[in-house]
Amino acid sequence: MPKSRRRLVRVSSLPQPLVSLIHVIRGRRVMFDADLAALYDVHTRALNQAVRRNLERFPGDFAFKLSKGELENWRSRIVTSNPSAKQGLRRPPYAFTQEGIAMLSSVLRSARAVQMNIAIMRAFVRLRELMVAHKDIAARIEKLERGQERIASVIDVLVEDINRLGRKIEEIKSPAPSYARRRIGFVTDDD
Repeated sequence: MPKSRRRLVRVSSLPQPLVSLIHVIRGRRVMFDADLAALYDVHTRALNQAVRRNLERFPGDFAFKLSKGELENWRSRIVTSNPSAKQGLRRPPYAFTQEGIAMLSSVLRSARAVQMNIAIMRAFVRLRELMVAHKDIAARIEKLERGQERIASVIDVLVEDINRLGRKIEEIKSPAPSYARRRIGFVTDDD
């Protein structure tokens, strides 16, 4: 089938929402190369090759490779039934920030890339809107957590006081030590 006749996938028909493909790594919201390659309908190695050929367009704040530690941490967050499979990854993947994803459309130069970039940018904007809308809820949760920490410290002090009182009560209840009485009378070696 010629490229111009390729069937374009609408965002609503994607198997999972784009927002679920956005992860937080190094404090930044990113998408991985394999997810982007699937969305752009290209092989992951072709996407990575296009990035390597245009490295000047992808500074560290646009795209970066995960370190082995970050990869293991990410793997541990997504539960897998087969740990030996390693999600099919031989090498740590590239992670693309919102700016890096925008730059990908100029590198890949296809109608599909442009269409998917628009959908991905909308997903990033929607995620940002959700974060702003729920900022007040996050502030309330943080306030509750601080209150809970104070209550926990007061409970710890009360438990220590109760334990100390319990030990004092045990000391008071225990009978005075009995001393061995000396026998009165004549003592022989046989006794």
